[in-house]
Amino acid sequence: MVRLCAVNSAWYANHSGESAEEHDLSMLAIRGAFCPCKDLKIMSLSGFANKWSTKLTRHIPPGQFGRYLLVGAWNTLFGYGSFAFFTAILSPMIPHSYIVASVISSLLNISVSFFGYKWFVFKTKGNYLREWIRCVGVYSGGILVGVLTLPVAVLVIRRNTRFVAEAPYIAGALLTVFMVVYSFVGHKKFSFRTPA
Repeated sequence: MVRLCAVNSAWYANHSGESAEEHDLSMLAIRGAFCPCKDLKIMSLSGFANKWSTKLTRHIPPGQFGRYLLVGAWNTLFGYGSFAFFTAILSPMIPHSYIVASVISSLLNISVSFFGYKWFVFKTKGNYLREWIRCVGVYSGGILVGVLTLPVAVLVIRRNTRFVAEAPYIAGALLTVFMVVYSFVGHKKFSFRTPA
């Protein structure tokens, strides 16, 4: 069971077998983490998860996150296709063409994803340059987070599991899930934010 404090919305799991009163009196009064008050509401873990997910998603119009995932799938296919195309075209002319191809395709891909998000997902009007610059900012922040956290995640996976060779792939998959949510929130709250 999860205990929710009605006073400051702190929560903690009571797994010690003590009564609620005994457990409450033994807790430290750390604001926002534990609450020694007696006014607690008992809620199942699934009820707590449902309440939490409802709070997170109530600000998202129906279908918007699904449209975001569809545009993201298209962006992935288009992005890899354009990278492969530019690599093949530039290969006969430039050594290490994949590096130049990556830069060119990234700029093109950000623009293509920008229009998909603007017209199909968030459906904003006007402000093309400002929103495109913000979109580049969200993607740049995501790239920075990825560059900083991927090596740490790989190290943690290698040290704590038997998946040594697979660690970069597992860490990349976990990071991808995080980045999908990060990018959605970043685009919704920053890139395509509409004035209130």
